[in-house]
Amino acid sequence: MTKIAMYNVSPVEVPYIDDWAKKNDVEVKTTDKPLTSENVDLAAGCSSISLKPLGPITEEIVYQKLHEFGVKCIGLRIVGFNTINFDFTKKYDLLVTNVPVYSPRAIAEMTVTQAMYLLRKIGVFRYRMDHDHDFTWPGDLISNEIYNLTVGLIGVGHIGSAVAQIFSAMGAKVIAYDVAYNPEFEPFLTYTDFDTVLKEADIVSLHTPLFPSTENMIGEKQLKEMKKSAYLINCARGELVDTKALIKALKAGEIAGAGLDTLAKESSYFGHKNVSEDDIPEDYKTLAKMPNVVITPHSAFYTKTSIRNMVQICLNDQLTIAKGGRPRTIVNQ
Repeated sequence: MTKIAMYNVSPVEVPYIDDWAKKNDVEVKTTDKPLTSENVDLAAGCSSISLKPLGPITEEIVYQKLHEFGVKCIGLRIVGFNTINFDFTKKYDLLVTNVPVYSPRAIAEMTVTQAMYLLRKIGVFRYRMDHDHDFTWPGDLISNEIYNLTVGLIGVGHIGSAVAQIFSAMGAKVIAYDVAYNPEFEPFLTYTDFDTVLKEADIVSLHTPLFPSTENMIGEKQLKEMKKSAYLINCARGELVDTKALIKALKAGEIAGAGLDTLAKESSYFGHKNVSEDDIPEDYKTLAKMPNVVITPHSAFYTKTSIRNMVQICLNDQLTIAKGGRPRTIVNQ
């Protein structure tokens, strides 16, 4: 019988894991702990392992033992693979797969939710109600309706295109920049250049991968190019935005607000319980106090559909490998 070890398993994943294991006659061993040298032995006798890592896996002994156990693949139940040391996977002959698409709609819906929360100034209303007992409708809090506005997207892949479709259906004008042109998205958006998106959009939303070339792609210069009435939404990767520059721009009123499902260096606290006050970065504390900022803990993906798909797509790939086939996505070849 094929055996697979799964790390970082959350309670919401268990029903989908059990259902898949039963249907495919596979033994799946699970732990809620991350993969480390202390628990790598769970993978003994397994053909593959499955991970949802919160931080980098840097111990060479982990990769060495996986190889010694006969493990052929590290299957990531997420999109990102920057947590894996590819020098070690090459040295110890380990494939790495990921789940590049599990539910673009989930992240798209969070993007729209954060944008509408900011646009309707809900956080500012709540702040005045809670702190000042002010229940009036002041002129500075009057909102515009989305059909009057322009949404600008940086990145038009699976998620960006889903965002475009939703905003387009709501009546917004959608403009977008992407290094690749895809004509099938033209019913929902108009392609343009990066600077035009920044200058013309009332809502700027990021949907691009994190590469050295895209790190801090939104910094002091780019924030100054945006409208003072514009909102920045980041449901992609925290390091796309220079956080200090963002805080400076928000304090100076250079943009109207920000929706952040992800922040730079978030893995030390997002996804963890009982985080001590000392371990929460000052940048987060500053942003969290701003009524024109909404932060969620990298939870845009967190829907029943996404969890099911992440589990089943990853495990299907591991079973394919165990049977001698080629999975849909290999990220280290």
